[in-house]
Amino acid sequence: MSEAVQGITDVKPVSFEDTSIAFSSQSDFKLRKTYWLFSLMNQGWLVNLGTFFIKIALRLHLPIKFLIKNTIFEQFCGGESIQGCEKTIQNLHNAHVGTILDYSVEGEETEKSFDETTLEILRTIERASESPDIPFSVFKVTGIASTELLEAIQIGDSLNKDQKAEFDRVMKRVETICRRAYTRNVRVFIDAEESWIQDTIDTLAYEMMNRFNHERPVVYNTYQMYRWESLDHLRRDTAEAQAKGYFLGVKLVRGAYLEKERLRAHEEEYQDPIQATKEDTDRAFNEAIDFCLEHRNTISICLGTHNEYSCQYCIQQMKRLGIEPNDSHIYFAQLLGMSDNISYNLANAGYNVAKYVPYGPVDCVMPYLFRRADENKSIAGQSSREFNLVSDELKRRKNCRM
Repeated sequence: MSEAVQGITDVKPVSFEDTSIAFSSQSDFKLRKTYWLFSLMNQGWLVNLGTFFIKIALRLHLPIKFLIKNTIFEQFCGGESIQGCEKTIQNLHNAHVGTILDYSVEGEETEKSFDETTLEILRTIERASESPDIPFSVFKVTGIASTELLEAIQIGDSLNKDQKAEFDRVMKRVETICRRAYTRNVRVFIDAEESWIQDTIDTLAYEMMNRFNHERPVVYNTYQMYRWESLDHLRRDTAEAQAKGYFLGVKLVRGAYLEKERLRAHEEEYQDPIQATKEDTDRAFNEAIDFCLEHRNTISICLGTHNEYSCQYCIQQMKRLGIEPNDSHIYFAQLLGMSDNISYNLANAGYNVAKYVPYGPVDCVMPYLFRRADENKSIAGQSSREFNLVSDELKRRKNCRM
């Protein structure tokens, strides 16, 4: 929501301009590397060229893993394993920021890989149960299920015997993950995906909520507010949760598949599921904040956003409603390596904040890293904003030494 739509009238309770807090955990050397990386990512043509050559090099098995690991991987990932993320977990803990371990291996579509991914997600839950530093676990249903199968179910295709058995295994994996989260007292996010499989994912999510969320919020579903129907779905799902007596776990995001969604809608000639304008998405996101805060007896929320205005809007509404900054039912979350000015300043002000910390073998998380590079390039001003903040902090440190 732009300030022209609805302004914040009070003094902003948290400044996102304090770079001394935002980059307090980074050494001068690390900050200069971050400066260099975002200066490169600020050049769209260079991102495209670099992505092209990295893909070729990986395909030809050229020795570039060390370069990747010490640049873009180091910026946006915690490590190659849970153990490899321990330093990142501790660094975030020192700033009162939580960790969300996100196993980010993609592109595997075999029953063996689905089972292996399930086991890894269970390991993240076990690690989270050992420490309050890891308030959530997370998984994508496409990490443990075939996309084709999820789509077939959504469009109502008749499943053959093998497909039915395959989906039974999917449901068992989802249930195993959510049950482990319940027994270990760990909250778990189910990430949102493309609209043509999202209804199937939603059905699984609400079945798990009805099973495990009666005592406390355990399972969270994700609402992509760039879809014009999401706000109505949020209201509908809240009414159902109230009727059945369970907590609704809600993660609010704007959305990550805009170009893919619009292209498919155009090619297959169905109604575009995406909001008409960015302003409509912003408005829906902040209306969802209002709705969740007003129904906080039923809803626990996490705002997964890098939008400074929406974060300010939420904390302003919390202040208006008399909600304490550390209310356990309200979290903010950003991706590792991005928007530290939001994460660290919110945490410093006493709000609940966590960072998504992707991890996995370098070559296996490259699809995730390519998206991060493309996202920084495509979001208006994102790389410039990150670059300018790092520049400001380097100048501040230099002036402090003079």
